[in-house]
Amino acid sequence: ILLLLRNPKDIATSFYHFSNCMSPLPSYETWDDFFIAFMTKKMPWGCYFEYLSKWNKYADDENVMTITYEELKENPVLGVKNIAAFLGVSLTEKELQSVVERSSFQSMKKNSQKTHGSFGNVLFRKGGVSDWKNLFSEDQNEKMDKAFEERIEGTKLGTKLKYEAYCKA
Repeated sequence: ILLLLRNPKDIATSFYHFSNCMSPLPSYETWDDFFIAFMTKKMPWGCYFEYLSKWNKYADDENVMTITYEELKENPVLGVKNIAAFLGVSLTEKELQSVVERSSFQSMKKNSQKTHGSFGNVLFRKGGVSDWKNLFSEDQNEKMDKAFEERIEGTKLGTKLKYEAYCKA
């Protein structure tokens, strides 16, 4: 099992934009409305913090590899090498480079119409890290920090998320 995680502030930001582009999902008049729903467990797929808590008990299982979106952005070559090793796949240097290039956000966004049809425009928006800084108010930032500290901070997955590096203003 490959468990891909992303920091909760960017998850909220990304899901806000995703929700407002997908007609079957609830849309939100404002970021503030969305943030309240996100923090009060009123999301269509449940609470992110509960999701992390449930997966945390499997973090050390030998058949589970946890990797973060941020890790893959920082060092895609190492990320692909680690995933390939976990899956027992050996790659030549040329294959490794091909996987890294073809799995980059820019490449996937460029090919999204071909691979996902009109849904590609919804799935591939920016692909960055720390876009949350464009939406979160100071109060929302503090509330998210508090929720993280209370629910996830001391856990294996909480540590893996490097919250201090990616979620502190």
